[in-house]
Amino acid sequence: MVFGESSSDALADVIPSIIDTHIHQWDPLTTPRESSSVARVYRILPAVGDRLFRLRNQADREFALTPRNLLRAYRPRDYLADVVAVEGATGVPIGSAVHIEAGWHSSEELGPAGETHWIDELPFGEGRSPSLGAIVGHADPRDPHVADLLDAHIRAASRSPFRGIRSMAARHPDPRVRDWTDEDHALTSASFLRGFAAVAERGLSFEAWVYSHQMSDVVRLAREYPEVTIVLDHYATPVGVFGPMGSRTGHTAADRADIYARWRDGIAEVASCPNVVAKHSGLAFPFLGYGHQASGNIGSQATLTDMMAPLIDHTTDVFGPDRVMFGSNYPIDKPNASVVMIVGTLLDVLTPRGPDLLRKVFRDNAIRVYRLDA
Repeated sequence: MVFGESSSDALADVIPSIIDTHIHQWDPLTTPRESSSVARVYRILPAVGDRLFRLRNQADREFALTPRNLLRAYRPRDYLADVVAVEGATGVPIGSAVHIEAGWHSSEELGPAGETHWIDELPFGEGRSPSLGAIVGHADPRDPHVADLLDAHIRAASRSPFRGIRSMAARHPDPRVRDWTDEDHALTSASFLRGFAAVAERGLSFEAWVYSHQMSDVVRLAREYPEVTIVLDHYATPVGVFGPMGSRTGHTAADRADIYARWRDGIAEVASCPNVVAKHSGLAFPFLGYGHQASGNIGSQATLTDMMAPLIDHTTDVFGPDRVMFGSNYPIDKPNASVVMIVGTLLDVLTPRGPDLLRKVFRDNAIRVYRLDA
């Protein structure tokens, strides 16, 4: 179904409001970001900023597709604009969102807690804006000061609860696919596993974002710390499954079929760990291979549904109805699909499974995992 007035009403009959478990907020002009210097140029001379972006390395271009979303502020009012009516369609009834750390750039030991404080002060819940259900901040368990940083995060969240951390571990053997950590198998290094005890002691969750060939690292971490809820982001991104990426990833149909087959096996192994929960997020993530071809890959909700249905179905099958949640991954997915399209695709695939599953995916599981105020 194309998400419109009828599907919005039907969804509202099942769920009073949706919880989006994966959004990002930033402002590179007023807060410390890796992109802050380029953002200042872009603000004054957007055309020059576009040219600078095109000159950046292939890995950055394929991740972002356009500099627009990364170099401009994205705050509650911007998110609200993306979830209300788009191109004549009825808006998505999102009532609450979970912010996931978004590249705060600080060299100080407790610097990442500055993002939590900044997010906590944003005007969520004002007017029609969704409320802020929870904050997930950045912390690297390999850091010897990680316990102090976790406590600083918790103190900084005075209005909205601090519920977990993310330390991105995605790293790819293709040299032209962007890496997000400085070592292979970061999640299973001795220093990471040792420092992760501080996460467990504070009852925090951990957001695991890895590429699909790294899922065995998530399995080992989950088995080392069965008391910690681990949230698998973005289907453990199978880079290039829908189109060419980097210098050699997903460049042939046979390669893409192999990426998908290995992903199926890997995510089933992750799902065997009862403390891991998966997000239906990153449905339009550029890393999947979208948007790099002249014709584009998506274009319509029907196409997005056709491409993503096997991943959505398999993830739901192996994790079961109590361990899957919705996340828009906005604004990272914005170049390829609207929030309306993303939610519509999930409805296309999951509605035949019944209203109980929809309630769990779009609301109930998020309340339990992030311990939200229902």
